[in-house]
Amino acid sequence: MATRATIAGLAKTYKNVGLQLAASDALPTTVETGLFINNEFVKSKAGKTFVTTDPATTEPICEVQEAGEADVNAAIEAATYAFTKGEWSTTGGAKRALYLNKLADLIEQHKDELAALECLDNGKVLGECAAADIPLVIACFRYYAGWADKCLTGTTTEISGPGTGWGGNHTHFSYTRHEPVGVVGQVIPWNFPLLMAAWKLGPALATGCSVVLKTAEQTPLSALRLAELIREAGIPAGAVNILSGWGDKTTYGEMGPGTAISRHPDLHKIAFTGSTEVGKRIMKDAAETNLKRVTLELGGKSPNIVFEDADIDSAIAGAHVGLFLNQGQCCCAGSRLFVQESIYNEFIEKTKAAAAARTVGGAFTPGAAQGPQVSEEQFDKVNSLIASGKKQGAKCLIGGEPANMGPGYFVQPTVFSDVDESMDIWNQEIFGPVMSVRPFKTMDEVIEMANDTEYGLAAGVWTRDTNKIQHIVNNVRAGSIWVNSYDVFDANAPFGGFKQSGIGRELGEYALRNYTEIKQVTQALNKTW
Repeated sequence: MATRATIAGLAKTYKNVGLQLAASDALPTTVETGLFINNEFVKSKAGKTFVTTDPATTEPICEVQEAGEADVNAAIEAATYAFTKGEWSTTGGAKRALYLNKLADLIEQHKDELAALECLDNGKVLGECAAADIPLVIACFRYYAGWADKCLTGTTTEISGPGTGWGGNHTHFSYTRHEPVGVVGQVIPWNFPLLMAAWKLGPALATGCSVVLKTAEQTPLSALRLAELIREAGIPAGAVNILSGWGDKTTYGEMGPGTAISRHPDLHKIAFTGSTEVGKRIMKDAAETNLKRVTLELGGKSPNIVFEDADIDSAIAGAHVGLFLNQGQCCCAGSRLFVQESIYNEFIEKTKAAAAARTVGGAFTPGAAQGPQVSEEQFDKVNSLIASGKKQGAKCLIGGEPANMGPGYFVQPTVFSDVDESMDIWNQEIFGPVMSVRPFKTMDEVIEMANDTEYGLAAGVWTRDTNKIQHIVNNVRAGSIWVNSYDVFDANAPFGGFKQSGIGRELGEYALRNYTEIKQVTQALNKTW
């Protein structure tokens, strides 16, 4: 069943940016667009497709098969068989490690192609994606390959209470088993499509779970290319199933695959990265159906705090990475910037200059530091919040308008001062290149302002004083705190939020806990001789 699509000018695009694919001398001109179910690419049961668009030009890239409830059912059926009866059900940890390492090898082999495809579909600039996203994807799969034969290790436990006749380990043998939680639904966002797929798939496959993963409707293409590599790596059929489509409703008015996954009674867990609003709906769906386990990595409105003794140039550079990275489309973006009064004016002037120096352009524009927003919807949201900031009395120091870059969804790098807690730009997650800066006087004041949010995903602090550092670390309510740095990620470093920024942790050993159940076993010991 043919589900490939030709991308007009794809080979030309690759050649224009000087990409050389290690896998082949031939540059690809087609991409896979089907639903990946049981190691096959198939058309949707409803016969529906949707268009994915290049945000730099607003032109269609190709049509992609659109999943509906029936496709979710088919994918979960395949994943259930894989987990309970198929080859995957008897695949041990050492073999799972081989599969994950093979997948990492294939991603590395095709890294230029994947980076280009990601940038075409998402709009992020190629240099950033090639230097950060793709290496982090590879590292994530390699990291969890290392855990695959270690993560299901239990412990023996001493029991000696009255239930044992006070005999303890002389009369009973007691131990724990760590087992995969089962068939897992995963829903990933559009801001880091391939990286978020790795964050979800890595620990799930390491522990032996089977997966039904739904991509964001804005950015399906890199995950579908990943599906081809998953099959090439030899991962057994049904272990990974990847669907493209909408969340709540399909384009034809039926239940969307996102809702179908969160409500499905045969899933044992759902993992979601996205908005807090949708995360709450997923928790409700899980509670109303089968109480499936839920982990959520949600929104943020992260504080970034600069003390007067900080290296001001390093702090400005770090603040710009923390906010403008990926067009501001980061859940942990340091969008509430606090600067101590004595250096505030200097900081503002240097920040304006740094923002003015940012080059806006398409994903493949040489020297571009900032690409388009991912979609028209996101473009409109960002510009609406910028307009609200002006209307509510904030001072726009630079930017504040769509960038004059033709038809794409480009927004100027924007910096606001004179912002207060009553303003939407201060309280709402913008997910765009919009920085808001406020002065502060004292430690107690800045901690109170930093914690004055419903979110608690991340924070940053810039100072040379270790006592200040530890006071911030101990008192700011956030899941990740970067010190004299920002947006530093590693597969071994857990990531997740306090408060309404989520439940559970991605990455590191902690993520494995999301995908395992603990079974306690107690055996009576009787003399048989």
